[in-house]
Amino acid sequence: MHVTRVELTNWRNFRDVSVGLGPRTYLIGANASGKSNFLDVFRFLRTLAASEGGGLQRALKDRGGLTKLRSLHARKDPKVRIALEVTDETENGAPITWSYILSLKSEGKGQQRVMVSEERVTKNGETLLERPDKSDRSDHERLTQTHLEQIGANSRFRPLAEFFASVTYLHLVPQLLKHGDEISGRVLEHDPFGQGLLQRIAKTPTKTRDARLRRIKQALTKAVPLFSDLRFDQDQVSGLWHLEANFAHWRVHGAWQREDQFSDGTLRLIGLLWALQDGDGPLLLEEPELSLNDAIVAKIPLMIDRVLRDRKKRASSRQVLVSTHSETLLQDASGGVLLLIQPGNNGSTVRQPNEEENAQMEHGLTPTEVLLPKTRPEGIEQPDLFA
Repeated sequence: MHVTRVELTNWRNFRDVSVGLGPRTYLIGANASGKSNFLDVFRFLRTLAASEGGGLQRALKDRGGLTKLRSLHARKDPKVRIALEVTDETENGAPITWSYILSLKSEGKGQQRVMVSEERVTKNGETLLERPDKSDRSDHERLTQTHLEQIGANSRFRPLAEFFASVTYLHLVPQLLKHGDEISGRVLEHDPFGQGLLQRIAKTPTKTRDARLRRIKQALTKAVPLFSDLRFDQDQVSGLWHLEANFAHWRVHGAWQREDQFSDGTLRLIGLLWALQDGDGPLLLEEPELSLNDAIVAKIPLMIDRVLRDRKKRASSRQVLVSTHSETLLQDASGGVLLLIQPGNNGSTVRQPNEEENAQMEHGLTPTEVLLPKTRPEGIEQPDLFA
């Protein structure tokens, strides 16, 4: 499955957005323009559809309630609305087009609860769900939940619910992984910052785990100087699992180091390569270029395609959305859909390159040269910026 179109009304930075997505989509924009908030739409839907510990009220609580989600540019329109178009193929290759629409607004009285003002699902144009329905109107408590989160109510569109629940988000923070024993903090649900990477690797079936680590080892051999080997072992005293890498030096057999001695870039590269192999649903990558050498960053688009291509057929079509500021990464990202996010007085806008910009790229200019200059804050070149 792929999300092919997203429409947003009054969602965080965005007052009104309608934009198409591709199998590989790159989000670029200035700081605070809304790249993370755009990706959060998919994380929100994942929490809605989660089989354990999810649902609408959990998704709202995690974000500080509807008032934190509703755009400051909303003015008189009270609702927050998400609409997605999702395309799938059956085993015989016939396309299936799903749509999911969810609108939320405050109850406006009493407890000021957040209520579902619209929930609609269609499959190839056939309406499978349309709320509020007769039962909702006779029992308003039902509107505090979506049918997406209810197994008893989503049977006709469960593939869509499972698709939303399969979203993975990664913005690995190396220090959380290096110092996990000392921090001993709670790993956030779905582990967005990579703190529980070692635990996830340990829970993976041995055959699958070893195959993935072999692929990661091959990549590290080319990307990390003096790297020669990678293993995953359990400490016999503490019972904890550790990644260990061997680096060649004057000793005959080199030197082994644990993950707390790895460079930040090495850990982020390992996390990226593992995430690409772990799961089939949409993968959201937040600034994967951080801590990495430009020579590696330039290969990230190719790396994404090759890792997924080497997996089973179903995973090879996995959708990946990347937010980035990197000039280097975007030089070879022309094979994906490029989305430019620009802040404005009426909220941020999201668009694909226009006709003129596409013509410039067709004539040899890179996305870095055509689009990135449009993300620079006005006045950043002023000589008295820090005066």
